[in-house]
Amino acid sequence: MQTLKKQRGMSLTGLIFGGGLLVVVGIVGMKILPAYIEYFTVKKIFASMEQAGDIKGSVRDIRSSFDKRNAIEDVKSVRSEDLEISKEGGETVITASWSSKITLVGNASACLDFTVTTAK
Repeated sequence: MQTLKKQRGMSLTGLIFGGGLLVVVGIVGMKILPAYIEYFTVKKIFASMEQAGDIKGSVRDIRSSFDKRNAIEDVKSVRSEDLEISKEGGETVITASWSSKITLVGNASACLDFTVTTAK
């Protein structure tokens, strides 16, 4: 009498469920990716302003420097008027805070809160 070997592998139902889950995660990731790209772009702008020494000027100069860089990078979520500029410990600190509401499906949304600062 032959013994039956135990089958291994994925069932069709498991394959469909796993594939569907990957598609949903991929769609959500693609929808929130632009918000994170803007976040990293604002961080890059702040870093280049620090490196160039543009944060040592007046408030008007700092906003102007941000506007010049933003004209190239084209960040829509943060404008120079949104920057909070203060002095802490003798150093200028620039902070930008914003929220991005992203519609996922129907009335389901994701709200992402971002904060970028030059403080160490």
